[in-house]
Amino acid sequence: MSATASEAPLTKPHSAGHKILHTDSAEYLKPLLHEFAESLELRPIFRGEISLYLRDAELIREVSLFLRDKLNYDYLLDISSVDHENEEPRFEIVYEHYSLQTKRHLRLSCRVSEEKSELHTISDIYPTANWHEREIYDMMGIKFIGHPDLRRILMWEGYPHFPLRKEFPLEGLPVHMPDGHFTDAAPMEGGPFVTSTSDFAHEAEPRSRTPH
Repeated sequence: MSATASEAPLTKPHSAGHKILHTDSAEYLKPLLHEFAESLELRPIFRGEISLYLRDAELIREVSLFLRDKLNYDYLLDISSVDHENEEPRFEIVYEHYSLQTKRHLRLSCRVSEEKSELHTISDIYPTANWHEREIYDMMGIKFIGHPDLRRILMWEGYPHFPLRKEFPLEGLPVHMPDGHFTDAAPMEGGPFVTSTSDFAHEAEPRSRTPH
């Protein structure tokens, strides 16, 4: 059962050094929850973190504008994506909002289907969304309608795969293209992306090995 603004358990801040008590954040969001009552769900509060789920991804621009203009969430920290393979809608997009004025943090998420794999850009509302949306497009294959420059940002144009999708193997996929771009599958045993056996986690991580 989903929690409403009045039902969600409110946790106390971890220390007295916090500049603002986040226990009133759910109360602060009441205008938003009232405006989008049929579309927003307040998730249970965990360690003082407020998370909202937007049932209708088509409203992402309207909700983003309300957050910025009515509730002073003036900074978009990050956008990330999650591949829920074998679920529908498959892809989850997570927006991390922050208010420089009130020191409040808000996590907003929505889902899009694999068949659709697109939603509207908010790069004109929050300029920081520009590169975040490009990275999600590049790594997950989700398009952002209205983005001013939706190009790949890590892989080259024409690369046929989306490396953060669950079906993409850890060792990668070989790609050879006529214009000179190519990749080979990485070795798994002892390879650069594989942990090794060790009693200490920092020694087992791939980054602990010195490149040869």
